[in-house]
Amino acid sequence: MPWIITKYLITAAIVVAVSELAKRSDRLGALLASLPLVTLLALTWLYLDKQPAEKIANHAWYTFWYVVPTLPMFLIFPRLFARFGFWPALALSAVITVVCFGIFALIVRPLGIKLL
Repeated sequence: MPWIITKYLITAAIVVAVSELAKRSDRLGALLASLPLVTLLALTWLYLDKQPAEKIANHAWYTFWYVVPTLPMFLIFPRLFARFGFWPALALSAVITVVCFGIFALIVRPLGIKLL
């Protein structure tokens, strides 16, 4: 139980650090947020939890393919935010991301990449 609490605290501290840095500097906050910190933490936790190498490698592999369809959201959100406000823009961005993911999953399936 202490190990899971440690993982929660470290992970939460990084998320809070990103949001606090973003308050002070848009660019530095975005830079830190764009780093694959959650993935690095997940890979570290998997390794420290003695998961098989194949599982850790698969996590990194699928993370790449799941990130690609989320990228349009970062371009769309600022325009939606300016037009509709924060919450509607966030909700629309989430819907757009799900749609992009579905389309992307269909596009890469013939390549042997099964995301769904």
